[in-house]
Amino acid sequence: MRITGESAFVLHTRHWRETSLLVEVLGEQHGRIGLIARGVQSPKRHVLRAALQPLQHIRLDAELRGELARLLAAEALDAAPRLAGDAALAAFYVNELVLRLAPRHDPHPELYRAYARTRTDLATADSLAWTLRRFERDLLEALGSGFALDCDGDGLAIDPAARYRLDPEHGPRRLLSDRGRDDRSQAATGRALLALASDLQPDSEDLASLRLALRAVLAHHLGAKGLKSWEMLGDLARLAPRHPSPGQ
Repeated sequence: MRITGESAFVLHTRHWRETSLLVEVLGEQHGRIGLIARGVQSPKRHVLRAALQPLQHIRLDAELRGELARLLAAEALDAAPRLAGDAALAAFYVNELVLRLAPRHDPHPELYRAYARTRTDLATADSLAWTLRRFERDLLEALGSGFALDCDGDGLAIDPAARYRLDPEHGPRRLLSDRGRDDRSQAATGRALLALASDLQPDSEDLASLRLALRAVLAHHLGAKGLKSWEMLGDLARLAPRHPSPGQ
């Protein structure tokens, strides 16, 4: 199958053989695509190689045969955001989530649009944590694994003053007591869930409560193998306990 003029974002690139690359992209029409880019390591093809860096927005032509496609042509559509520090780690996390959870050759235009917005927000938004929580919400929704955030799994309206654990298969479950500290630490406030449902950034305390609650849902869908970005964040925390978290 021939893919022509596909708009896509580069998620990951790694060396393959001596002069080629294996590239993963998120396409607007064809979803996640694995590409073999032959011969791009040669000095004469530095422009193409530069267009295949993570976060780059490209237009590509490819020929799909089996699981992988052969890249025929690619051009950069803009300049990829230059990220450093926490923003770079957050971008790595976003790309890793898409790589792990989005199946190949399954179109998800909503995910493509959410990725485009997040890519911009990583470079410009005041809160990386809010940027990531919105993307996690939109990723789950686009892949058919989301649930309502303004009512619990039984259809009852979310109580702003309560706390809720997010059950991947059922939706929000209200905590009935504060006796289980572990449950409480992984529970989101009702205010935070309502804010996320309305796409309105909550205050810092409520926003922080969303991180572990959503991570539990993502971990369920990821299976036994976690994310490298979670490991990296844990290593940073151990090396420098006061290191500011990018919100993963």
